[in-house]
Amino acid sequence: MAVKYTDKAIADMIAEPKPLPVNWRSRLNLLDKRGHMERELDVIGDHGNEYRVLLRQSEINPLDFSVILALSPPETNQLFCLRRYSGKSHEHTNRIEGETFFGAHVHYATARYQELGCGEDAYAEPCDRYADFESALLCLLRECGFQEPEVDPSPRLGEVKP
Repeated sequence: MAVKYTDKAIADMIAEPKPLPVNWRSRLNLLDKRGHMERELDVIGDHGNEYRVLLRQSEINPLDFSVILALSPPETNQLFCLRRYSGKSHEHTNRIEGETFFGAHVHYATARYQELGCGEDAYAEPCDRYADFESALLCLLRECGFQEPEVDPSPRLGEVKP
């Protein structure tokens, strides 16, 4: 049986501080995988939740990409997709609302779409906060509680502080 979450629980998980590892940028460099490039990064939130950032971009169409924040629920191997930032490569239809649009859009996990039996993130809204893969990744990091590591202010070996 699929794990289900309320809208409040989803909002709390989105807001949970998620400290990025020091080497997060290099760990998100995309790797080739038959027709597209992808990468994943696991992050532990401040409240102990386990998250995964999943990146996928087509090698053919630069507007065909997904930048995803998923929860790894305890005691299951299924991911729960909290947010998905999609590129301007296809149209999307929200089944409950009956609205269809084309362009960059953000998928949101919702309780009502879970209850309908759709994917948890089947609801989406058009978005103009990003235009490409890189800006979509920055948008996800900014909007979903990620925190960049603090830079060590101490001098490096061989450096002298005045």
